[in-house]
This record gives sequence, C-alpha cells and structure tokens, in this order.
Amino acid sequence: MNQFVSAANFLYYVTLETLWPEGALPRPRVSYKLPVVLSPAEVDAFFRHVGTLRCRAALMTAYGAGLTVPFRGLSLRVSEVVRMKVSDIDSARMLIRVEQGKGKKDRYAMLSPRLLKVLRAWWCIERPRDWLFPARRPGRHMDAASLQLVCRQAAEMAGIAKRVRVHTLRHSFATHLPDQGVDLRVIQELLGHSKIDTTARYAQVSPRLVGATQSPLDRLGLKGPAKKR
Repeated sequence: MNQFVSAANFLYYVTLETLWPEGALPRPRVSYKLPVVLSPAEVDAFFRHVGTLRCRAALMTAYGAGLTVPFRGLSLRVSEVVRMKVSDIDSARMLIRVEQGKGKKDRYAMLSPRLLKVLRAWWCIERPRDWLFPARRPGRHMDAASLQLVCRQAAEMAGIAKRVRVHTLRHSFATHLPDQGVDLRVIQELLGHSKIDTTARYAQVSPRLVGATQSPLDRLGLKGPAKKR
C-alpha cells in the first residue's frame, strides 16, 4: 500500500502537476510487535518434554545455534535446521556451516559443546549419511511442519502459556546473548542479518540488559538539594 501511495503521489504531483490537499493519500502504519521469547527456565522445561532424540537434537540446534525453521505458508523463510547435512558439522572448529540460509547466504553458526554432544549421540543411533535429520523416506530430510507440531506439543506439556514455535527458539537465542554481554555485531553475524537494526530489536527485548544499563542521572555528582539564594 505504501508503494501504491508513492506511485500515486508521483503521478498526480509530478506527472499531472495536480495539487492535492496535504494528507489526501495517507500512508498506513505497520504495527511493530516484539517477538515472543522464552526465559532460560522455560527453555529448560521445554526440552525436558521433547520426546524423541531426533526432535530434541533438531530443536536444540535451533536454540543452541540460532537457526530457523519456516512457518507454514511462508516459503521465503529457509529451513536451516531440517536442511542441515552431516558434513555441515565442523567439530574441529566448533562451527556449523549454514548453506544458503537466511538471506540466501552462506554463513557459520556456533556449535556449543553441549549441542555437539547431543548431535553425536543422535548420529551414533541413526548413522545418517547425508541429511543430519533424515525423514523416513530415503533421500529426504525431516519435514518442517512435523517439527513445528512437536514444538507446540512440548510447550503445552511444559505448561508454557506463550505461543511457542521453532522460530521462538531462535528469538530466545538472540535475546539471551545480549544478557551474556555478547556484542550486537557478533549476534548479527550469527543470525545472518544484513542490517544491524534488525538485530538491535533483541536488545530491546532483553530486560536484563535494560535493567543493567546505568542511567546518566546516576553519574552526576549531586550531593544534596541546591541552596536557596
């Protein structure tokens, strides 16, 4: 709609030189909502209620590395978790190679020691050759919709009232990092954001970061009320 308003303004004001009253074509405002984020305690309770090792390993990858799984109907989102290959795990450098991930770019994500332990346990049981999380049908990877269903069920069983999706784990990953003092530029690289403004919203979500910030009022050298003249 904003694109249409810009085109109409150009047509009437520039091409046709028609003077319209100001505000004749108002631009709609898009409401901004903060993402749903789980607390560390909620994340812990969530993983305790994920039944199978395969789904637990996939969901831990989403949270531990900040990877994403698309929502149903949004084809532009890339399934970074379910499309992972065994060769993408670089245990020597403790990195995960994300091939053609968010923004259709290759990048590296972090590989935590705990996540590596879970992935090794899963590999020892399944012995996948190509896809790290294969489907039952040969040559295919895990279905993203199935993982979303497991995610919702685990959240309900854990008693979490929030609307939890797999992407919520990525939001939680990005929010918990500022709590640990990680620089936003590093978080931007881990998430694959092209603009720092997209990453900066997670600093707004983080209440611990806001609460730990010192007010400029506290830096003033005020000793008492000023004397009346």
